[in-house]
Amino acid sequence: MINAMSYKGYLARVEFDPRDNIFVGHVLGVSDRISFHGETVQELTTDFHEAVDHYLDDCAKTGRDPQKPASGKLMLRIRPEVHAAVGVAAAAAGKSINQWADEVLERASHA
Repeated sequence: MINAMSYKGYLARVEFDPRDNIFVGHVLGVSDRISFHGETVQELTTDFHEAVDHYLDDCAKTGRDPQKPASGKLMLRIRPEVHAAVGVAAAAAGKSINQWADEVLERASHA
């Protein structure tokens, strides 16, 4: 199980730091470093929300577009035989490859 939190479309991984006896989180999928911490789940959640809000506010003040964790476009290089099998599986399901892959990847990502 992944220890994760989500807020305003941003996903963060959470770990426990036994040395400092706190939870520490890092936002995933953006190159800008966004981190937060808390001693309790409530403190962690509050600090996560404040960190994301601060990031978004800072981007607005400096005229930068905030990075998003994903654009919705995914480019893959796969073996031709896998590509062919995907095409057959999608057609058999009555879906486009994009529709089929979206459903398969969603299921796989929640496993």
